[in-house]
Amino acid sequence: MNLPPKVTERAFARIAEIAEMTGTQKALRVAVEGGGCSGFQYDIKLDDPASDDLVIEGAGQKVLVDQVSLPFLSNAVIDFTDELIGARFVVENPNASSSCGCGTSFSI
Repeated sequence: MNLPPKVTERAFARIAEIAEMTGTQKALRVAVEGGGCSGFQYDIKLDDPASDDLVIEGAGQKVLVDQVSLPFLSNAVIDFTDELIGARFVVENPNASSSCGCGTSFSI
């Protein structure tokens, strides 16, 4: 069953921190594009909502997923991690059959 992606409290908290630091209230867009070392790659950036986006709201923040990317992100979890290698948004995607070491590219 295709369910929309989930967004963790940690990810929403980080979006709020970014809004506070930049003084702008943008949403976090998570998109899937062709390319990368495994066939598809995630494109994660701050953006404004478009009319056909899926908007996931929490803690006063928004995450956007466009209609083309939505099937690729079904049942995925969008999280924020702060590790030795760096702080970043990550996508835990059950649809990906393999991924690469950089964590931004995957195949289905």
